[in-house]
Amino acid sequence: MSRKAAVVALTALAPISWGSTYFVTTEFLPADRPLFTGLMRALPAGLLLLALTRKLPQGAWWWKSAVLGALNIGAFFPLLFLAAYRLPGGVAAVVGSVGPLFVVGLAALFLGDKPTAKSLITAVAAAFGVSLVVLKAGAALDLVGVIAGLLSSLSMSAGVVFTKRWGRPEGVGALALTGWQLTAGGLVILPIAFLIEGAPPALTGTNLAGYAYLAFGNTAISYFLWFRGIERLSASSATLLGPLSPITAAIIGWAALGQALGPVQVAGMVIAFGATLVGQLGPRTPKKPEAVESFTSPEQNGQELSMDLEDSGVRR
Repeated sequence: MSRKAAVVALTALAPISWGSTYFVTTEFLPADRPLFTGLMRALPAGLLLLALTRKLPQGAWWWKSAVLGALNIGAFFPLLFLAAYRLPGGVAAVVGSVGPLFVVGLAALFLGDKPTAKSLITAVAAAFGVSLVVLKAGAALDLVGVIAGLLSSLSMSAGVVFTKRWGRPEGVGALALTGWQLTAGGLVILPIAFLIEGAPPALTGTNLAGYAYLAFGNTAISYFLWFRGIERLSASSATLLGPLSPITAAIIGWAALGQALGPVQVAGMVIAFGATLVGQLGPRTPKKPEAVESFTSPEQNGQELSMDLEDSGVRR
């Protein structure tokens, strides 16, 4: 397996993991507490990574981490949950699947990556494939929900582009940077969750197991792999891995919850997955604009995944 293929495979584990969120939320967590769930996903994971790496931002990275944490986590989660509550699940997923199109535009503006016919076609094909997988006949639209869904997708897309633009400071690994963002994002969600939803609910052992999975497997590890992948892939290639999330959710729903999965849904999976594969084809090393700040990349140094942990300051 080539180095790029290995990076793509590891990065793809993040959206695949996120595809399990719906199942875990409905089967393991208390109902109607989306903001508290977002808080429990982000803040414990961020604090754990801070404890492991024992690195804090320096200088400009205090505000950069806050911006990235707000875009990738703090704004994204509440907007996503608002869309999920105002729209049927399938409609919310389709609205969110326009992310690759946002990334194409933002990458042209902030990274100097000129849009190509391939990037536009694959982004549209991915959204179309996702729509076949998740849309149901007679799905209703809600203006507030649609706007919230579009803003959540725009927030995450901007987070991808600025993560790519700023890189990370020299001597700081992806694990530490992930911890900074999750902590910042969790602190953004904290007051919103308590103002809107009130005090935390009483939790059962099943609830705690679900939150533990979401915080550490679904968030800490997955976002580490995601941010690490963004460094090594182009912004559009990384975002085109996103359709793996609704595909995974549909497969889990079919296998574990007995949800229908007919020929149309299977065709949508094939289209979305095909667009994801095509989106990974291209130059091994994407061109970086002059405006991108320099940073030490473990891949550039010929290091493997294990070196990321050392660079992040994990004490063994």
